[in-house]
Amino acid sequence: MIKMGMMIGDRYEILESIGTGGMSDVYKAKCHKLNRFVAVKVLKQEFSESSEFVSKFRTEAQAAAGLMHPNIVNVYDVGEENGINYIVMELVEGITLKRYIEKKARLSVKEAVSIAIQISMGIDAAHNNNIIHRDIKPQNIIISKEGKVKVTDFGIAKAATSNTITSNVMGSVHYTSPEQARGGFSDEKSDIYSLGITMFEMLTGRVPFNGDTTVAIAIKHIQEEMPSPRNYVPEIPISVEQIVLKCTQKSPDRRYQKMPELIEDLKKSLISPDEDFVKLAAVEKSAVTKAMSDKEREQIKRNSGIKTDMIVSAADAGGIALQNTDKKEERKPASAKAAGTASTAGRKPAITGERPVRSRQEDDYVPKKKTPANTSKSKAKNYDDDEEDSVMEKVKSILIILGAVIVGCVILYFAGLAAGIFGNGNSPQQADKVNVPNIIGDTLDEAKTALDMVGLKYDIEYAPSEGTAENTVLSVTPTANTEVDKDSKVMLTVCMNGEGVEVPNVLNKSEAEATAILEKEGFVVEKLEEHHDEIVKGNIISQTPEAGSFMSREGTVTLVISSGKIKTDVSMPSLIGMSEEQAKKTLSDMGLVCSSVSEDYSDTVEVGKVCYQSYTEGASIDEGTEVSIKLSLGPEPRYYDCNISVAAPPRFTTGTANVVLTAPDGSELWNSTTATFPVQINLSNIYAVPKGKLTITYTVYVQEEVYDEAGNMTIQNVAAQDTYEQEVTFE
Repeated sequence: MIKMGMMIGDRYEILESIGTGGMSDVYKAKCHKLNRFVAVKVLKQEFSESSEFVSKFRTEAQAAAGLMHPNIVNVYDVGEENGINYIVMELVEGITLKRYIEKKARLSVKEAVSIAIQISMGIDAAHNNNIIHRDIKPQNIIISKEGKVKVTDFGIAKAATSNTITSNVMGSVHYTSPEQARGGFSDEKSDIYSLGITMFEMLTGRVPFNGDTTVAIAIKHIQEEMPSPRNYVPEIPISVEQIVLKCTQKSPDRRYQKMPELIEDLKKSLISPDEDFVKLAAVEKSAVTKAMSDKEREQIKRNSGIKTDMIVSAADAGGIALQNTDKKEERKPASAKAAGTASTAGRKPAITGERPVRSRQEDDYVPKKKTPANTSKSKAKNYDDDEEDSVMEKVKSILIILGAVIVGCVILYFAGLAAGIFGNGNSPQQADKVNVPNIIGDTLDEAKTALDMVGLKYDIEYAPSEGTAENTVLSVTPTANTEVDKDSKVMLTVCMNGEGVEVPNVLNKSEAEATAILEKEGFVVEKLEEHHDEIVKGNIISQTPEAGSFMSREGTVTLVISSGKIKTDVSMPSLIGMSEEQAKKTLSDMGLVCSSVSEDYSDTVEVGKVCYQSYTEGASIDEGTEVSIKLSLGPEPRYYDCNISVAAPPRFTTGTANVVLTAPDGSELWNSTTATFPVQINLSNIYAVPKGKLTITYTVYVQEEVYDEAGNMTIQNVAAQDTYEQEVTFE
C-alpha cells in the first residue's frame, strides 16, 4: 500500500496523490538521484495480481519509455517493488484537454487546430517507434501551464486486450474507432479516427455520438453517418470541417494513412482556412454505411466477452469491447438443434428493440450440401446469408409500396377535405373565422383566457362604473357572437376603481426604464417584441392603453419592444491586426455590434492589436450580431529556469565575495557570500523573467606608492573593492 513519505525503488519519495483512474493511482514524487519532481503511476492491487496483465503492462510501458518527444509525457522508468508495479513519468503541471474544453465550452478554430497539430506530432513520434496509442481522447491530453500540449498513457492501452474491458467504458467509447468497436485489428489509422473525434469535440464542445449505453454508442460509430461539425458551429471553415470528416471515415482506407499527411493539412488550414484542399476518397459502393445485420451485432458481442479473472477499466486501458452476458452453449449436432428449439426460442434479444439473434451455433453451423464442381465454396458457405438478404430485400420492397399507398391516401383525403367532399364541407376560409365569446361580466383574467382559446387578440380601455367590481369586463367590441377573422383584435372596456390612475408616457424609453415607471404606479407590465427600422433595439414602440388614459392600479399595460431592424446576412470581416477603434468602426459600418473587448496573449499579433474575433472571416452572420474581440498582450509570459555555474572573477584571488542575481527591474532573485568558486545557482519557476544580471563584489589588493613624513616612498598592498557584472539568460 502506498503511503505518503515512503520511498520506492530507493530513489522516488512519494509526496502527494495527484490523481486516480480505473487502473492506477498517480502520485507526485521526488527523484533523489536526479533531484527533480516526477509523476509515479502505480498499478492498482487487483491488476497486479494477474501475472499475464502485469507482463503485458511492463512490456508496453518499457516500449513507451523509449519515446522522447516534446508533445509526449515521457516515461522515465518502470519497476516493481514488494508487489507494487509502477511507472515513473514526467510531471506536467496543467489540466487535461477534457477539462479545458469544459471550462471554455468550445475552442476557437485556430486554438483547436494548433492543439491538434501538437497532438499529431506526439502521436507521429510514437507511430515512428511502432507504438499505437489506442486510447486517444481529451482525458489523455494534458495542457501544461506553459501551453505545451502533451499526450499521455502511451502503450498502456495495448496491455488490456479487447477481452478484458468491461462495459464501464463510457470515457473511451465516445472516441473509439469502428474497427476497435468490432474488436478487430487496430493500427495508426485507429489513432487518427480517435483524434478526429477529439477535434470534433474541441470545435463543437460535444461528441458526435452519444447514447445511454456503451453498446449503443459503439454501434453508432460503426453504423451511423458522421455528422459535420458545421451542423453545430456554422463558422467552422470548410478545410477544418473536411479534415475532421476525413479523419473519421468508417473505412480506415479512406482516412489519412499517416500522421504527417494530417499535420500538413492542419498547418495549411491555419493559412488558408476557407480553401477546399482536403482530398476525400470517392465513396465506393461497398464502402457505403449499411445497417448492421444480426450476425454482425452478435459478432461484436462475442468479441467483447468478459473474462472474470481480469477486468480493466477502459478509462485507463483504451480498447473497446461490448459486454456480452449471454452464456455460450456447447456445439450441438443438427439433430440436437431441432430438439432444442423450444429452449432457444425464449432467449432475450441481444439489443433492446431488435429481433432475437441466432445463437453462435446457428451462425457457424451450415448443413453440408453437394454442389456441382463449378460452384465455389464461398457460395455454399454464405448460403444462409444470401437467403437472409433475399428475405430482407422482399420486406423492404413491401414496406416501400405500403408507404407509398399511405402517402397517396393522405393526399387524397386532404384534397377531398379542401373541396368539401368530406365532413361538413367547411372551406379553409370558413375555418379562419371565429365568434367573439360572451365575456361581459367576466374578470379581466377570465376574458383574456377565453379570447386566447379562440385565437383572438385584444386591446383594453378602462372606464368607471358604480356598483361593478374592479377589473370586470363592461363591454366588448365587436359584440358577443359576432363572426370575426381569427387573430384579429377586439376592444375590452374594463371597470376601474374610482377615477383611476393616469397611464404615463413610456414611448421610446428603454425596456428597463419603462417597466420601472409603470410598476412604480402599480401597473402590471406585459411585453411583446416587433422589428422596427427606426426605434433602437430594446426601446418601446407602442403601449396599450395609450399615455394619458386612466386605468385601475394593478391594471395591465402592454408594451411593444423593438427587436431592431429585420436582420440581413453579413459577411464577417477580418479584424485581426486592427486597433480597437478600427475594429469597432469596421463592425459598426457592417451593421454588427462589438459586444465585448478583452485581452489575451498572442505570439503573432503585436501588443494592442486585435488577435481574436468570435466569428471567423467570411462567416455569414445576421446584421446586428454581437461580436467579441480580444486585444493582444504579446507573447504569453512563461516560467524560466536558471542553472549556471559561476566562475571566479578575473581579479579575484582570495577572501570572500558576495554573489547577487537580480531581475531587470532590480528585484533580487539570489544572494550568497562565498570564499570558493565556482558557485552553483539552481533556480526554477522564475515567472516572466527571461534574463537577469549577475553582480560579484569582492576585495582586491593593489600596489600603491606611500610616502612617509620624511618624504620617503614605499610600495604597499592596499585593499580595495572590485565589482564584476555579467548578463545571464535563463532557459
